[in-house]
Amino acid sequence: MAGAVKHDYHILPPSPWPFVGSAAATVMAIGLIGWLKGGVLGIEKGNWAIFAAGMAGILYTMFGWWADVAKESKAGDHTPVVSIGLRYGMILFIASEVMFFVAWFWMFFEMALFHEHRTLSTIEEVRTAWAAWPPAGVETVSAWHLPLINTLTLLLSGTTVTWAHHALQVGDRKGAKWGLILTIVLGCLFTAIQVYEYAHINHEQLFYSEAAANSGLYGSTFFLATGFHGFHVFVGTLFLIVCLIRLMTGAFTPQKHFGFEAAAWYWHFVDVVWLFLFAFIYVIFGASAH
Repeated sequence: MAGAVKHDYHILPPSPWPFVGSAAATVMAIGLIGWLKGGVLGIEKGNWAIFAAGMAGILYTMFGWWADVAKESKAGDHTPVVSIGLRYGMILFIASEVMFFVAWFWMFFEMALFHEHRTLSTIEEVRTAWAAWPPAGVETVSAWHLPLINTLTLLLSGTTVTWAHHALQVGDRKGAKWGLILTIVLGCLFTAIQVYEYAHINHEQLFYSEAAANSGLYGSTFFLATGFHGFHVFVGTLFLIVCLIRLMTGAFTPQKHFGFEAAAWYWHFVDVVWLFLFAFIYVIFGASAH
């Protein structure tokens, strides 16, 4: 047949989403700077309307773009070769996220080991430096209360999302639905506990000490790491909610469900990162508080 496709690759038709997404991201960045600093294109400090407009544009782009990908899958465009490409793309995305947290851990250990700008040449000097971090006077969060509850919450959510994935693979759509619902509930619980923890830290001013000139370093690294991880949990929860909606509307089969599989990969990545954060921020360094 003349004009028939003779390869396994899917040639994408013209799409507005790259341009729309880029424009929305630019608006959001300008709006964020104006919101926080003011003086950008006449935006007054504290005015978050431009930022919100940009964020709305990004969400609209995400919805439209991913909806198109789902339609392509239903149309049979996701051949085995295309499916491999989608998997490679998700793997590379998670790898980039891993490197973000590697950069943060690098910064955290830099602060912990070299916060006094000295050269450490022996094991004993390294141990002494670790023992002096967090800075004197800074009260840390106990690892064995809310952080432990959140650790158990995420570990349990890892089992429920695995249950949902296995159920979908064997055609048990009801089991997949309940596994997803439980995972989403646990993700929301994690976020709620973290918000409560942050409120407690700010109310008690735990990370502020007039006696420690570098107390702000500890607070900055703590909130950057746990806050970005919390944002990843929030994004992962939205990812799973979309998968649940698609599952309940008839999407996904035991043979074709990469959208859900990608969400499960992302969720397991979030789980593993939290274990490292819990071990180093709350247990190892938190236990050395003065």
